Amino acid sequence: MTAPRQLTGVGASELADSREAGYAAASAAAASLAGAPATLVIVFTSVRYDLGELLDGVRAVTGTAPLVGASSSGHFHDGVLVEPGEGVVVLVLGPGPYRFGVASATGLREDAFAAGREMTRAARAAAGPERLAHAAIILLSDGLAGHQQTLLSGVHRVAGASVPVAGGAAGDDRRLERTFVFHDGEVLTDAAVAVWIDSPHRLDVVVAHGWRPVSLPLLVTRVDGTVLHEIGGRPALDAFREHFPHGEEVERALRYAPVDGWPRSHALGLIEPDGTQLVRGAYLDEEGQVHTFAPLPPYSAVQIMACEPDDLLEVADGIASGAVSGREPGVLLVFSCVARFDILRDRGAEEARRLQAAAASVPTFGFFTYGEFARTTSVAGYHNATVAAIAL
Repeated sequence: MTAPRQLTGVGASELADSREAGYAAASAAAASLAGAPATLVIVFTSVRYDLGELLDGVRAVTGTAPLVGASSSGHFHDGVLVEPGEGVVVLVLGPGPYRFGVASATGLREDAFAAGREMTRAARAAAGPERLAHAAIILLSDGLAGHQQTLLSGVHRVAGASVPVAGGAAGDDRRLERTFVFHDGEVLTDAAVAVWIDSPHRLDVVVAHGWRPVSLPLLVTRVDGTVLHEIGGRPALDAFREHFPHGEEVERALRYAPVDGWPRSHALGLIEPDGTQLVRGAYLDEEGQVHTFAPLPPYSAVQIMACEPDDLLEVADGIASGAVSGREPGVLLVFSCVARFDILRDRGAEEARRLQAAAASVPTFGFFTYGEFARTTSVAGYHNATVAAIAL
């Protein structure tokens, strides 16, 4: 017997008043349910709003239905891009084949592993005592709290290898000041929120980035947290310099820019056991030290990576088709890094359009993150400058 298609509705608003914007977006989304009850609500929004007021507006429509969400650095729905600093978008899920459980945890900076572990236990319990044949997790986190891979490891400790994880780290319109996640009516920082999804069928998390290696495999020989001192026994900056078209441009290209804070066309690829590369954004601090946005393991194998806008855009078709995988889902949830948006520049809206075109009649819904979660069978699962997706 085929499982029923998930009933969904999407709404957006760019009204100036926080409560009115939340109410308008939620009302538009709920209208597609034709009176059916909401089972899960997801909110992505600019930080320009009073976020508590905005959630009050959403919940004035959706009531006590479980709610999760995150502040964004731009978001998109149905192929439409909403620029950083603008608007709110709401997804309302109604009846369907899934059971949802929601939980949150604070204290990522103090103990991200414990936060991930306890949050996942609570989310699974909230989905009910009986498990369906398959499960997946949607994970949203404070994008500036750090320790994202450690958080994911705590989630994985409870969920196990068979439960895929998709999600993203919250943004703040590129301000790099403070990011937020949402749980029901609460606005949380230094926190994460998770949705446990029990499903009668397998849920595939698809991840792709479009970056290409421009170096041979290299060994990380000296690293201290996010500071990458040496690659192959030489200063890390020298390794980058060798692979720029003009070596003298490396400092300018990797310099940490307060305007957007993200690398543009060069990064590091952490080589996975299957030979693929997990992208780690890299930048220079004011002292000329190379940093990565998440720590690299000592003696790990990496490659210098590069990309052009067309490289990034070409992965859209595979992302959509891989996540849908022959089913008729109600929505394609997408998490794309703001670093990609910065590289695409005036072509930023093209990614949203191409994802929707590839998804055909399935609505797309997502946001630009400060890092992406996509754990399937890989050793790691926290990415930079990447797209992750899951279809429900």
